[in-house]
Amino acid sequence: MSEPSVLIVEDEEMVRVALEQWLRLSGFATYVASDAREGLALLDDVHPMVVLSDVRMPGISGLDLLRAIRERATATEVILITGHGDVPMAVEAMRDGAFDFLQKPYVPDQLVKALHRAGEQSRLKREIAELRRRLDGGEIELATRLVGTSPVMVDLRRAVRELAPIPADVILQGETGTGKEVVARCLHDFSPRASGPFVALNCAAIPAELIESELFGHEAGAFTGAKGARIGKFEFANGGTLLLDEIESMPLLAQAKVLRVIQERQVERVGSNRQIQLDVRIIAASKVDLITESEAGRFRADLYYRLNMATLALPPLRDRGDDCVLLFHHFLGAASKRFDKPVPVLHPADVNALLMHAWPGNVRELKAAADRFALGLGSTGRSLDAILGPRNRPASSTASLAERVAAYERHVIEAELARHGDSISAVVDALQVPRRTLSEKMARLGVRR
Repeated sequence: MSEPSVLIVEDEEMVRVALEQWLRLSGFATYVASDAREGLALLDDVHPMVVLSDVRMPGISGLDLLRAIRERATATEVILITGHGDVPMAVEAMRDGAFDFLQKPYVPDQLVKALHRAGEQSRLKREIAELRRRLDGGEIELATRLVGTSPVMVDLRRAVRELAPIPADVILQGETGTGKEVVARCLHDFSPRASGPFVALNCAAIPAELIESELFGHEAGAFTGAKGARIGKFEFANGGTLLLDEIESMPLLAQAKVLRVIQERQVERVGSNRQIQLDVRIIAASKVDLITESEAGRFRADLYYRLNMATLALPPLRDRGDDCVLLFHHFLGAASKRFDKPVPVLHPADVNALLMHAWPGNVRELKAAADRFALGLGSTGRSLDAILGPRNRPASSTASLAERVAAYERHVIEAELARHGDSISAVVDALQVPRRTLSEKMARLGVRR
């Protein structure tokens, strides 16, 4: 059984370097961060089995880092180390979910044993989570991540469930803000690669002269400024999934080299002659039609056909009916919790504003609107009309009366369920409807307790 991967979070450089070297020599796969903020940023990229963190650090402490990791409901275990430890601190750390608490100076063998135990616990958690996903088909979890009851979203979730376990490269096509990275993460998390890394690279954000180094890595001295060796995103994603976002922005020369890497499943760092074997799934995301781009000479047709083992089209929000109200309610609850504010009430005029808005920014725009509404931002307070501004919705896409009524009914029922702790009897009394009528409406509107 392989050693668990470990993320070391330590602000003292000498201690950090010594720990990394020692654990690497002991066979552990290691990653390092100089503070808790950097550690949290790395957490989503490398998915370590264990985080080994100092407690006393400037800014965010190790205890705060522990709480942040636990809030993410990740299977990663946390071991805390301090030179100033005492019984109350250890009790607080264990209460907040720490796997173990060690005091400096610690015995090396004691730390290694703790890492092994924590790694085994993390592995067990991941296996249980994977088993649960397989037992229920991931239906509930997937529905909370790809929210919507419209036919296009039902079809999208079905396609994600079918594609996730298949070792096939995928193209995601959709307008800006439709949730391409969310879908890519679902494809990864519901696949056998879930325990491996998920690495996302926005091709539009990388200068043309650096794109090859970012993708393939480089050796020390490969070019001016390359003082040390660096692994690229392909190598970093080995054993997991690589998302190439806005792939249409990638220079043609780099496209040719990416094509070869995908075909051979081998990568060669810039300045090296050594081939590195790859086991990685490629997901390419684009906001434009790649076949149209290839016909115009802006995208290599051979790369398109190599990637196009499967294509998922992500629908714009304007084509999802009253999903916008369901999503707004979802984001509003999350924003209110995040900002520690009560969930504001949506009135019929607000629901109508949601249904009539054009949503050019799609789900990203809607989430920002929910954040502003939760905070009460806008020229007239909590007014969705003021927050959303001009609607510019095409007349052909205007929501029908039935859609508006259904959206408002769904919102009212969900709000009452939340207010009464999912008690159906209490909601029946509050809304003054027969229990059977409420059950039928919940089933028709897709409302879950």
